[in-house]
Amino acid sequence: MPPRLELTDITKAYPGVIANSDVSFAVQPGEIHALLGENGAGKSTLVKIIYGVQRADSGQVAFDGQIVEIASPRQARALGIGMVFQHFCLFEAMTVLENIALGMDEPPPRRELEARIRQVMQAYGLTLDPHRDVYTLSVGERQRIEIVRALLGKPKLLIMDEPTSVLTPQEVEGLFKTLRQLRDEGCSILYISHKLDEIRELCSSATILRGGRVVATCDPRQETARSMAEMMIGASLKDLSGRGNTIFGPERLMVNDFSLPAKSMFSTALKGVTFSVRTGEVFGIAGVAGNGQNELVSALSGEDMVGQSGSILLDGKDISAAGVSARRQNGLASVPEERNGHAAVPGMTLAENTILSARSRRSLVSGGILRIKAAAAYAGDVIKGFSVRATGPQAAAGSLSGGNLQKYIMGREIMQEPAVLVVSQPTWGVDAGAAGFIRQSMLDLVGRGGSVVVISQDLDELLEISDRIAVINNGRLSAARPVADVSIDEIGLLMGGVHGDGPHETHVQDGADAA
Repeated sequence: MPPRLELTDITKAYPGVIANSDVSFAVQPGEIHALLGENGAGKSTLVKIIYGVQRADSGQVAFDGQIVEIASPRQARALGIGMVFQHFCLFEAMTVLENIALGMDEPPPRRELEARIRQVMQAYGLTLDPHRDVYTLSVGERQRIEIVRALLGKPKLLIMDEPTSVLTPQEVEGLFKTLRQLRDEGCSILYISHKLDEIRELCSSATILRGGRVVATCDPRQETARSMAEMMIGASLKDLSGRGNTIFGPERLMVNDFSLPAKSMFSTALKGVTFSVRTGEVFGIAGVAGNGQNELVSALSGEDMVGQSGSILLDGKDISAAGVSARRQNGLASVPEERNGHAAVPGMTLAENTILSARSRRSLVSGGILRIKAAAAYAGDVIKGFSVRATGPQAAAGSLSGGNLQKYIMGREIMQEPAVLVVSQPTWGVDAGAAGFIRQSMLDLVGRGGSVVVISQDLDELLEISDRIAVINNGRLSAARPVADVSIDEIGLLMGGVHGDGPHETHVQDGADAA
């Protein structure tokens, strides 16, 4: 049989950059094929070409042995190509059924559509109520909407873009069961993920891109996660250092019975959150997206204080009533989940972006006057210190790739030497090389006497760098436990809410405690 999908010499260029250069590879019928590469390697552009969002400058696409021109997603779906995007395209105020209908080219009558949805769900073990409002669903349930919508088109090729980035381990197992069933029925799957252990478990072949070119192909089952990461970056990975027998100092950050009301029907209230972080400690918080992580970061940073109760202490000083600037002056830095528009302003230069958060601790303002040269010098130091690929301090933040912008933002905060760094999703969508660099930079900070609170959906990341870990679910934080004492399955159950209102964490004793 001919390949299900075959790309030959696909080239796509944008002004000043070649996104894809002579890319050729094939996906066989009934095969789960991985597409790997660093940020900026050309994966997104290639997928857009396959799905009809972009058109290649040259090269050809063949589907089931026939050369095709895919000019739009509608044409892609007509051929039998479905796609489940990393960021869900859903209307939260509408029902599951209504969202599925909106995403179909020619939806059938409501009753017929509902019957077809239930048929697909039963066939693939996807539990979902078609009449539930989307805002009431977990992230895993929302992903099922996208999968069901794609399966209703009876795809011959299904493209999955970072499908497990927001799922619990148990939900990942369910997804893999569905994908294997599709594979066994002859559907081909093009699977994109930075989670290389998942690639090894699920995929039978992989194409690796670097700089827009195919640099390697392999059978992931015969590789290690490390060897594939090194193929992606074209260099050897460095092991993380600094996680030996750490001696912790006194409590640096103490959050006591902290609550914050929800600001809208789509936000999550914080309920009696209690935890503490010691000097020299990485405190990890796991959780499925939408369970109060963003609200917690906003509360700790001082961005959201309306209606709060409880207390937040930094080095023994109550900062609950202090605003963002005052907290930063006292040594509490933060990095929110959203890079563009929150952690950085895309239209501003890197130098200008340093002033947003470093103006007091790096003396970038004097007598109300911005010190532009000092800001540019600090931006240059961050670019150099964190190996940021940028043309210089005057480059617009929006011109950087996601991974480089994340390194810049992390560097901007860490080089201020904060007492406590609160960071959400530090390596979200970041390639293996940049992720390792970012994790090492956090460990280096605690090695110099700082403390770090890491909120992440990546359990492997949390287990690798954290000393203790807790789970946030529906705005409540579980008791914290040493990483050595917990299992991935246990954390996954907590992430899914299988714990009720367990006891709050009791503070660790003052003084030094050995790990």
